[in-house]
Amino acid sequence: MQPPINLPAPYGMHAGLTDAFAACPLIAILRGVTPDEAAEHGHGLYEQGFRIIEVPLNSPQPFDSIAAIRRALPADAIVGAGTVLHPSYVDTVKVAGGELIVMPHGDGDVIRAAKAQGLACAPGVATPTEAFTALKFGADVLKMFPAEQLGPVVVKAWRAVIAKEVPLVPVGGIAPNNMGPFLTAGANGFGLGSALYKPGQSTEVTAYHAKTFIDGLIVARGEKR
Repeated sequence: MQPPINLPAPYGMHAGLTDAFAACPLIAILRGVTPDEAAEHGHGLYEQGFRIIEVPLNSPQPFDSIAAIRRALPADAIVGAGTVLHPSYVDTVKVAGGELIVMPHGDGDVIRAAKAQGLACAPGVATPTEAFTALKFGADVLKMFPAEQLGPVVVKAWRAVIAKEVPLVPVGGIAPNNMGPFLTAGANGFGLGSALYKPGQSTEVTAYHAKTFIDGLIVARGEKR
C-alpha cells in the first residue's frame, strides 16, 4: 500500500480552531436557537467541555445568536456559522464575531471567501474528489456529510489517502454510543446536531446531552474521565 498523499506545505488548521479542536473535537450545532437563549445554551456547552459552537444560518436571526455566544464565552471558544451557502454571508459572520464557516457542500467560492477573511472553514464533502478539491481551496477541516450514508468504512478508505494532518469530521446521525467505529477508522472529531440540541429545549437538557456526548467520546477513546 502506498503512503498517504501529502498536501503541499505548509498545511495547518486555523490556529484558534486547532486549539479548540484539541481541547474537544465535538462541534455543537445549534440549529434553530434564538438570540435570547443562545448565550445560555453556549454557557451550558462550554461548562461541559465543548469549545466549538456553530449556529446554522437557517436559524432565527443567526448573526445575533453568533454575536451573543461570542460575547458570552471565553476567548478559547470558537463560534461560527453553519449552512453557509453563499460567500456574501462570510463578511457578516465575521462582523458578528464568528471565526468558523461550516457548509453542507464544498463551494470553492465560500471557502476562498472564508480564508480571505482569516476565518476557518469546514466544507461538507462526500467523495474523495470533493475532499481534495476543498483542500486545494484552503479547507481547514473536512466535514464528512452525511455520515449516515458514508459510515466508518468510507472514513477508513479516505484516511488511507488523505494526510493525517487533515481532520476528518463526520456529521449526521452521530450519537454518544456510535463514535467508536468512526474513531477507529480514522475520524478526528464529530459535528453534533439534533441528538445534542433541538429548538425549544431547555438549557438543562442541552447541558445533559453535552455531558452524554463527552462521556461517550471518552468511552470511544478508551480513556478515563
